Amino acid sequence: MTDADVVVEVISQDAIASRVAELGAAISADYAGRTPMVVAVMTGALWFLADLVRHLDLPHEIDFLMLNRFGEGGRIRIATDTSQPLTGRDVIIVEDIVDTGLSLTVLRRMIQDREPTSLSVVTLLDKATRRLVDVPLEYRGFEVGDEYLVGYGLDHRHKLRNLRSIYAVLDFDALQSNPDVVDRLARHRA
Repeated sequence: MTDADVVVEVISQDAIASRVAELGAAISADYAGRTPMVVAVMTGALWFLADLVRHLDLPHEIDFLMLNRFGEGGRIRIATDTSQPLTGRDVIIVEDIVDTGLSLTVLRRMIQDREPTSLSVVTLLDKATRRLVDVPLEYRGFEVGDEYLVGYGLDHRHKLRNLRSIYAVLDFDALQSNPDVVDRLARHRA
């Protein structure tokens, strides 16, 4: 079995860079004359955030939060909150991927309770086919299928976030037994 039988590149580094630039331009146009608070949902969104804000042609501030699931019902809570108040601010939530929409729905409600002036979401990846609840996504990079994805902030057991492209795992068992396969493939294609 070759590395290419385990993973396949589904979104290239160049495609990501191009789409992130387009998203930055769209947000800059929509928020002209304002200073939005850009809030990244950690940890996966960090890579997307870093590239996105470089394309924002307007003043902005950056903050972070982290969500945790706990209990049998998978309740969501904010594990690490923003350091700045969001009341009266134009808030843009930055997500790496939106899947079922459950976490994002809860997060939107939590932030709306803080009475921001406006609230929008930008996500790099949208797994719309897995959506269980309808949640607004004002900006989205790519719609993806139900594949298990790694790279550009998406991890497998806290590894592989550093890949510059996004890969779909074709053989999960092979990846489990040899997680270095993705790193080898990324180095080979660089």
